[in-house]
Amino acid sequence: MATTKLEIVKAGFHAFNERGVDGVLPIIDPEFEVTTPPELASEPDTYRGHEGVRRYFDSFYEVMDEIRWEAHSFEEVGAKVIVPYTLHARGKSSGLEFGQNAVMVWELRGDKAIGLEIFETVEEARTAAGEEEGGNPAG
Repeated sequence: MATTKLEIVKAGFHAFNERGVDGVLPIIDPEFEVTTPPELASEPDTYRGHEGVRRYFDSFYEVMDEIRWEAHSFEEVGAKVIVPYTLHARGKSSGLEFGQNAVMVWELRGDKAIGLEIFETVEEARTAAGEEEGGNPAG
């Protein structure tokens, strides 16, 4: 069983890639919240709890198949875990491969994720994680 923040987030990535949204829900706290930023989402919105996570992925699965996250690294900064990643998917009707690079910043309480922020760059993610922790950004 995963015990550190890094292990929990890594397990969540693996579970999502193996079983989709049902795989990642066990690490999602009922108070979880994520807002998709307009620069990275065609329909920016805020999603809360398990229902919100399902709603986000339901809209995605309407047009995409074979959705998976490819993590490039995992970095712990205070209570946060920074994960640069590529979202891979295939268009349902077109069959075309799609990839989008972004950076997730996971916030955990105990063994559950309570928040997720998404950024365009690692620098933005580190700055946000460092500022929220009240310290200097990791460099």
